[in-house]
Amino acid sequence: QVQLVESGGGLVQPGGSLRLSCAASGTILSAWRMGWYRQAPGKQRELVAHITSGGTTNYADSVKGRFTIPRDSAKNTVYLQMNSLKPEDTAVYYCNHYSTFYDAWGQGTQVTVSS
Repeated sequence: QVQLVESGGGLVQPGGSLRLSCAASGTILSAWRMGWYRQAPGKQRELVAHITSGGTTNYADSVKGRFTIPRDSAKNTVYLQMNSLKPEDTAVYYCNHYSTFYDAWGQGTQVTVSS
């Protein structure tokens, strides 16, 4: 199995920055995809960004140019660096680790963008 531990959420003013972390442990295969999803109240969960073990990244159009998803392979950790935050970025952010045999989710961390 794969376990995920998220951290880094909180309250930030519009235009500010925040960094989320997601550390994976357990059975980490050589090929995987890790990413961040978010769910705002009354809305469906949506992809924010993901990165593959090969380094390929994908971003939602709404966050392109503002968010990045760096990784530390040695620590099995991915981050979500969020800059120029907007009130519409407010949501619970979930980390996901997907591989051939596992589809694991973190517990979620709240991000609130408000003045």
